[in-house]
Parts: sequence; structure tokens; C-alpha cells
Amino acid sequence: MATTPTQTPTPTAPTRAEPGALSRCISPVEDSDFLDGYWEQKPLVVRREEPGRYDELLSLPNVERLICSNALRYPAFRLVREGDRIDVRSYTSDVSWRPVPFTGTIDVDRVLTEVEAGATIVLQALHHWWHALADFCRGLEAVLGHPAQANAYFTPRSAQGLAVHHDTHDVFVLQISGEKHWRVYEPVFELPLKDQHYSRALGHPGPPVEDVVLRSGDTMYLPRGWLHDALTRDAESLHLTIGVNVYTRLDALKAALDECAGDVEFRRSVPDDGELQADLLERLRERLDPDDVARRRRRKLGSTRRPIRDGQLSQLRALDSLTLETPLARRPTTLAELDFPHLSFEGKTVTFPEHVREEVEFVVSADAPFTPEELPSELDDAGRLVLVRRLVREGLLAVQDTAT
Repeated sequence: MATTPTQTPTPTAPTRAEPGALSRCISPVEDSDFLDGYWEQKPLVVRREEPGRYDELLSLPNVERLICSNALRYPAFRLVREGDRIDVRSYTSDVSWRPVPFTGTIDVDRVLTEVEAGATIVLQALHHWWHALADFCRGLEAVLGHPAQANAYFTPRSAQGLAVHHDTHDVFVLQISGEKHWRVYEPVFELPLKDQHYSRALGHPGPPVEDVVLRSGDTMYLPRGWLHDALTRDAESLHLTIGVNVYTRLDALKAALDECAGDVEFRRSVPDDGELQADLLERLRERLDPDDVARRRRRKLGSTRRPIRDGQLSQLRALDSLTLETPLARRPTTLAELDFPHLSFEGKTVTFPEHVREEVEFVVSADAPFTPEELPSELDDAGRLVLVRRLVREGLLAVQDTAT
């Protein structure tokens, strides 16, 4: 499909998260062309002759091992089959343990029986418990500025997991192995919110606008609201869906209105005639400055991101031998926002004294490794080490000569 030249949007936060996550989805389409010509507008299909392109994120052997040899527990997985509601209790059991049992544990035999009967296995919320996808989703979040999530779908031959539906988040479909036939239809409800799910009452799908078979290494992007269904033919399929839960203009208005709670005029009662003070809209408008809107969006994203701290126990041990010459770097998976004296990331806010402002600003903007002695400050040696040790403990920095 043709692409349109565009400008790259302004970065949403001072962060050094993993580069290339979006490009890995859509290449050879340029990020800027995608954001201008496809994002929230229309589907994109990228066909490649590149089997195994996404195996580093999740492979078929990974999935087989998880299903057949690990004690997966619901809701980390579930089964779906078009036209058939499968009760989770029919394929899970409790594993005896003291002081309490492991509940909702996968019953491998029952699951395999259901798969042979055409059920799709869904591995859910992989961005929370599969490290490669946690990193990948964080990289997408850094580029797009919205939360990302990951599910995997294993569908046997000649089967369909879900009937025609639309998603309430934007989706990148990454075909891992096998192949799957997708049909995509124009939306009957444009850009739905999270609770605006598809039903036949909204309208029936028209003719497909995309009718494609995705094979290993292919990608498809679907804006939220575009109807679709998918099924396998002669080959089984494993694909990832990377969902992007956007921060909408409605979210921005609600966040600004929430800040109005500090204004007494918004806390006054509504009179019988329903007439509100005209200046209330102006007071709200004052909170809709673009910089303030962008700041709230960044704050919302950062406050809801879970830590990804590979090797953090080793990092804590490394503090015992940390010196002025020890190389340090920003963790690439940390989305941080500095509004000095407050540094916010991963759902917490760290506060610093005024005399370390220059050092903290340097660390937050660092895009390459550095040593404590390179901090641009008048801190003495002990003060430099105290500062960087704290930032390693908090998870913003990582010691570079320790495996992470």
C-alpha cells in the first residue's frame, strides 16, 4: 500500500527506551509515513519472505513448552473457539499445595483435547511475564506514547478463534509461524472507546477491504474499530497481537477537568435552572494548554508502567564495588519524566534536593554510558556516589560492567 511523507511527532517523554520497536513491526514502511498515513486511519499489510523474523519475541517451541511442560495458570492463558463458549473450569484444575493450592492450573490433556477439536490457545498479558515482549512493548510505548500489551494466539488447522469483531485498541499482528487468513472490513463504529464493543446492532460488515493470508514474518496493523475475523486452513498458526491502548482526547479533557477539583467554583452546587457560570469553560480551557495536556499524558503512561529490571539483584550487589570510574547508563526500559525536584517513573516519584538539579538533569537526558566522575557538578566524590547509588537502587540507572 502507498505511504505518504510526513513529519515525525515530537517525542512524548525524555526517555531512552529500546529503539526500533515500531520499525520492527512496519519496516520497510518508515515510522513517520506510518504515523501520518495509517495510524488511526486505515489498515496496513506488510508481506515479507522472512520466516523467523519475530522468533526472538516468542517462538513456537516457546509456546509448546509453556503449554505442555509448565504449570500455566488462568488468566495467563485461556481457550476460545468461534461460536462456542469454553468454560475455564473445563480445562483447568487445582494443584495441591500447602498452605493453599495453586488454582486455575492448566490441565494439559484437556487443553490438547480442546485444541484437537479446534480451540485456539490464547496466552494473555505476555508483556507482564515474558521478558522479550515486555522490552518490546516498552519500546513501542516510547515511540507512540501510549500503553502497549501483548497476547499470543495458537490456532490449529482449519479453525477459527473469534467471530467477526472489532478491537477497542489499535493492533499490530505479528505472524510468528504458520499462516492465517484474515478478512478486514470497514468499521461500523469509528475509533471505539474501551467499553464500546462490537455487536450486530451496530451494523453488519460489508465486503472485505483486505483479504490476505499472513505468513511467518508478515505484519498487519489494524486501527481500533476495523472489523475483522481470521481462520486457519491447512496449516496451524501462531501470531502475536500487540495492542495499543490510546490516550484519547476524551481522556485529556477528563484529566484537565479532574484538576479543576482544586477550584472552588467547580465545587459549587448546580442551581435548579441548571445554569452554570460562563467562566467555568474558560477556567477549564486554561488547563488545556498543549504542554499541560502532553504532560498529563506522559504522567499517566509513566505512572502505570510496571518495572522491567532485568538483573536488578546483581545491580544491588554491584553497589558494594561502585567507584567514580564505574560505567553507568540509563535503563532502556524506563520511561521517566523530570519536573524538578520530582522524577517520576514506574508508578513512583523520587524527590531530590535543589543542589543536585544539574546532575539529575544530566542523568535523565543521558543517551550514552557515563561515570560518576563525569557528572557535571560541584559535588564531592562521596556525594556523586550517593546520588548514583540511589538511582541504581530506584531502577533508573544500571551498572554497565554487571550482567543485566
